[in-house]
Order: sequence, then structure tokens, then C-alpha cells
Amino acid sequence: MFEGTYTALITPFKNGEVDYPSLGKLIDKQIEGGVDGVVPCGSTGESATLSHDEHERVIAFCIERSQKRIRVIAGTGSNSTRESIRLTMFAKEHGADGALLIAPYYNRPPQEGLYAHYMAIADAVALPQLVYNIPGRCAVNILPETLQRLAKHKNIVGVKEACGSIEQIARVIELCGPDFIVLSGDDSMTLPVIAMGGHGSIGVIPNIMPRETVALVQAAISNDMIKARELHYKLAPVLRALFTEINPTGIKAACALMGICENELRLPLVQLTEPNLKQLHAVLQTAGLLWRESPLPGA
Repeated sequence: MFEGTYTALITPFKNGEVDYPSLGKLIDKQIEGGVDGVVPCGSTGESATLSHDEHERVIAFCIERSQKRIRVIAGTGSNSTRESIRLTMFAKEHGADGALLIAPYYNRPPQEGLYAHYMAIADAVALPQLVYNIPGRCAVNILPETLQRLAKHKNIVGVKEACGSIEQIARVIELCGPDFIVLSGDDSMTLPVIAMGGHGSIGVIPNIMPRETVALVQAAISNDMIKARELHYKLAPVLRALFTEINPTGIKAACALMGICENELRLPLVQLTEPNLKQLHAVLQTAGLLWRESPLPGA
């Protein structure tokens, strides 16, 4: 259902507001790059700082702009089960192809609470749903055994795994079976996750390198590991430069350097520090993503 390459979209801002013209151009870039879908309002999209109205409008905008040319998996998760249900219902009513639901953060529910949370959303909204496991941001880890229980619900079709543990992801694949979609949530782990039986990725780097990411995922899924490894190591220097600081500071800076949008984030996030920005600039030039004479902003 959701096999392939999905872009965790940034949310461009300009003068404190969502920059919809830039967002539209970014979506067009993803379609031209051959991705299978986009994921607005996730961690990369700074969803935690979007107002409720902005969150809904960004989802609706992405669905409208995509015009069914690619899938839209809307980020609709919250640490409130009621809010997650409301946002997921909104996404369904506006034509989303699926929903991505981050684990409840701050509350730190036990495994039974996580199970009840996701089951309540799945019972309430008939839309394909992906669980999003990212313990580093949520302070809770959705264990493989919990995902095995959740996988029995017809509306819970897969997981975006960003737990950081290859061993744990392998256990998820083992317990949940081949029909349960497992997507890498860490760009650097896309190849190993697919090699173990995963189905693709929801990544950050496709914002700037969609074609290369699609080629990597397709090669890995087709079991062309020589080509997949070559592409993995081609992307590796860019990935290191993008993640020197907390996501999405690096990808926002990269998009700005490439003229996609402004380098504007919402507090409490701040721009990439100058040494890391210079490093990113150099890496992007080496990768051929900038004109060779492209100056560092402010230089």
C-alpha cells in the first residue's frame, strides 16, 4: 500500500507565516522527482509549532496541490487521543490517502496506553494509518510486541520506525509479517531496513534529493544491492551535513541555500550555527546541488 519513497515535507515559513507558494513548488519538485508520496505536518514539518488552523490548512493544501498524482499521508498525531482522532478525521474528509500518527509525547504512556491510544483512533476513523515510533522525541518506545497487537486492526497498516535499533526493527518485521508496512524513519537506515524486509522510507533528504532517494529505495526493493550501496554512500555525506543539529534545522538551511524557501524556523528552533552552515554549503556544492559560484548567505 505505502511501499516506496515518501518525503517528510518541511513547512516553509516567511515572515512568521506558512509560505504556501514555496510549499507548492516543493510538492511539485517531489512529484517531478518520482516520489511515491509526501507526508506533511510531521516532525520535519514543525507540526508542534503549527496552530490547529495551520495544521489543517497545510494538510488540505498538500492534498489539493498533489491532485492524486502522488499519495498524501497526513501527519495527524498528538499526545491527545481526542485531538489525534479529530485531525485524522479531518485528513480523511479532505481526501488524504493515509495518516501518520506519532507516539503520544510528554504523557509517556505505558505499552497498554499506547495500544489503547492507537486502537481508539483506528476504531474511530476508517483511513489507513501508520504508527510513528520515534523514542528520541517522544520519550516512549513502541515495542515490537505492541505493534504486533496493533497490526491486527484493519486500519493500522504499518509503522514509520525511527527507534534507532536495527535489532528492534528486525523484530517488528518478524512479528508483524510481510503485509505490515515497515518504513524507515531514519534516512541513514533506509538501506538496512529494506534489506531486512522493510518496504521503503519516510525521509528528510528527498526534500532536496528526491530522484536519488527514489533510485536508492527502488534498487534496494529490487534487491540490486550493488547499486543500492553505491547510492547509499553517495547520499551519506549530505546526510551527515543535514543532521549535525536537530532536524529540521539542517534541511531548512539546505532548502534555503538551494532557493526553495526561506531559512526560517519557529521558536524554540533556531537556524543552523555558522560552522555547520558553512559545512553544509560545502557539501551541497560538492554534491552538485548548488552552483559552484554560489556564495554562502551573508558572506
